[in-house]
Amino acid sequence: MVEVSVESIRVSLINQQRLVVLRENDSQRYLPIWIGPFEAEAIQMGLQRTDAGRPLTHDLLGNVIEQLGGRLVHVHVLDLRDDTFFAVLVVDVGERRVEIDARPSDAIALAVRSEVPIYVAEDVMDKAGQVPAKDIEPEDEEGGGLAEGDRDTLGLFRDFVEGLDLDRPSSSES
Repeated sequence: MVEVSVESIRVSLINQQRLVVLRENDSQRYLPIWIGPFEAEAIQMGLQRTDAGRPLTHDLLGNVIEQLGGRLVHVHVLDLRDDTFFAVLVVDVGERRVEIDARPSDAIALAVRSEVPIYVAEDVMDKAGQVPAKDIEPEDEEGGGLAEGDRDTLGLFRDFVEGLDLDRPSSSES
């Protein structure tokens, strides 16, 4: 398992589809996953620690797990089949460890609210992970080279855009 963090939530300018970008904690490898607008908003609110006043759906799920004596340990994106990602919530209930099937977007939204780790299976990262390009050195507006971090960011963006399959944006997650 590879531990990841939510790097960003992106919106396609063409069709308004949302994408959560997970970044491997110990490298520059990224995993983009198409998600719905409501899940994107839930993840963003969780990252910003926004209080909605009343429990939203992901808050409700966390409350149910807790009230039933469980504890969310982590979430795990464990598979990629037919362009669809699969995840589980890993919950300890007493002496038992339970894995609950979940869409990655819902699992991530719950993880950021509960402040638990997010893991991705190594084979999923190998299949769908992306590494920023390092062979192109863009220049800044003054004609000089960009800082190393800026080059990595631009290379990642370029790789990401070139790798988009805009004909099938909603097939990544069911």
